[in-house]
Parts: sequence; C-alpha cells; structure tokens
Amino acid sequence: MGRNIFNQPPKEDQAAAPSPAPSKPVKFGGSVGGLRDSLREITANSIRDIDPEFIDVDGLRDRLAVDDDGIEDLAESIRKHGQQVPIMVRPSELPERFRVVYGRRRLAAIRRVGGPVKAIVRTLDDDASLIAQGQENNLRLDPSFIEKALFIKEMQDADYKPAVIQDALGLTRQGVSNHRVVIEQLPEELIRLIGPAHGIGRRQWGDLAALSGKVSLLGIAQEALASLPPDTSSVDRFQAVYDACLRATKGSPNRTASGSKTILKDSTGSPLGTISSDPRSLAIKIDRKGNEEFSHWLEEHAEAQIQALFKQWQDESRRQA
Repeated sequence: MGRNIFNQPPKEDQAAAPSPAPSKPVKFGGSVGGLRDSLREITANSIRDIDPEFIDVDGLRDRLAVDDDGIEDLAESIRKHGQQVPIMVRPSELPERFRVVYGRRRLAAIRRVGGPVKAIVRTLDDDASLIAQGQENNLRLDPSFIEKALFIKEMQDADYKPAVIQDALGLTRQGVSNHRVVIEQLPEELIRLIGPAHGIGRRQWGDLAALSGKVSLLGIAQEALASLPPDTSSVDRFQAVYDACLRATKGSPNRTASGSKTILKDSTGSPLGTISSDPRSLAIKIDRKGNEEFSHWLEEHAEAQIQALFKQWQDESRRQA
C-alpha cells in the first residue's frame, strides 16, 4: 500500500510519544496541489513514533470495507519493509491520547505487527481534519463512486457545510449533487452487500437506483448474492444484482429493444435533458429551452469532455485488470 520507504520502526519500548506542543488549528484549502505541498512540509517536520494503544479510531467512514485479507497483506509488508507511509493523528480531548485523521488501515496493520506507528501529529479542528482525511484518501486510494457517495451522505448527516464537503473530496457543488441523487435512492445495506465496486460509475449506479421504484432492490440483491461464491469481486456482485433486478422488472437481464431513458436534473431538481440508450447507441440530449447557455458551452467543450471521460474509463479499467 505504501510507496515511500521510511526506516524500520523502532522497537516497542521506544514507542512512548510526548504530548504535542500546542499549535494553531490548520485549515486545508481545496487545492490538491496545495494539499501535496502541505503534506510534504508536515511530513518533514512532524513524524513521531506513537504506541497504537494511545490512538482512538473515530470519525466518519471513507471506505466501505477494511477487509481482513487486505490488512494482513499490509501487515506482512510492514513486517518485511517497515512502515512506508505515516498516518496522521490529532490530539484528543483526553490527555496523552490521539485521534486518527487518516491511515486507519495502516494503523490496523501495525496493531497486528506490534510496535509503534509513525504518525504526523497536527492540531486540527473538525473541518480541517475531515478535509485532510478526504483529500489524502483521494490522492492515495482513489475511492470508488459509491464510497464517495456514502462519505458525502455521512458528512451531510453530520451537518458539515457544503464547502467543507466539496473540499474534502475535491468535487464541485454539482459533483456532490450527482453523488447525493444516487445515494438517496439506494438502501445502505444493499450498497454494503455489493461493496465498493471500483470501476462502476455514476451512470451504472444510477441505473440500479432507477429500479428502486419498481422492485425491492434489497430483497432481490440478497437472493442473487446468496448463490455467488464468497470471493466474488464487488464489480461482479454489482452486475449480478443489477441483472437480477432488471429481470424482475423486464423479464430479461438485457435491455429491451426500445432501450431506456434517464432524465438528467441539476442540483435544484430542474430538468437538463435526457440520456437515452438502446443496444446500438447511447445519446445525451440537452434541452436548450431553459438551458441555452449551458447547451452552447457543452457544444463547444463536448469533444474535450468526452475524451477526458474516455481516458478516465481507460484508467479505471486498467486498475481493475
């Protein structure tokens, strides 16, 4: 999981960490480049060895699962090569204790290995802590669409301001809205049954969400997944659930000859246009009436945007290969 090699962590009897000196709470901006610079500066000046028993794991979840196999693989790598990337913690309200900001998987792995954890100690307020957590994970872990959507829901439920949510994930207001529209239609238990499904994007999750008004997604998913091997990938689990739900609505896992149509809406719920698909083509139509300026902008930038989306799809496909 790590890429920058540090020295082998010292033995456990060297793990005691002094309380951090008071410092002003740090505010992270929305710039990813600025975050990289900030993290480099912090890393160079503030790495400490801390006993994991003094670190509390709390805060919002940014990943769907911390699987045992993945943690054991990471623990084995740390046994061989040492901890390669520090975690970040902030002082707790309790004396001599810390709260994890990011690096929950590394912390879990080091607890299996034993000994201290290398950690960046910073005094952060709740907003800055959340932004650091979200942006660091975006840089290193590339969360899937549905993981980001769940993280957004948790942040909204916790009453974080829209600007903080956008900065945490590097999204625009429209990007946050796109995630929220999908997550509001899907049972959380269904999502956790499927898993992160890296490579399954907004359109595919949106297609599944669109079936929620026609069939019981959770019941069908539980039945469909019960017959799959335990090690089935989350991408295949998604496809199995989608096919089963589609069969329940149309009698076949394939789209009918007439295809399907999805209404596009903006963040206020006003219609933008439609996405129509059939076995032969996919068409995006923007309603010029009421969206004249956007339609002109899209007409001018469509080629570049589609090329960027195609490259993103290629990158995600290679990561899944």
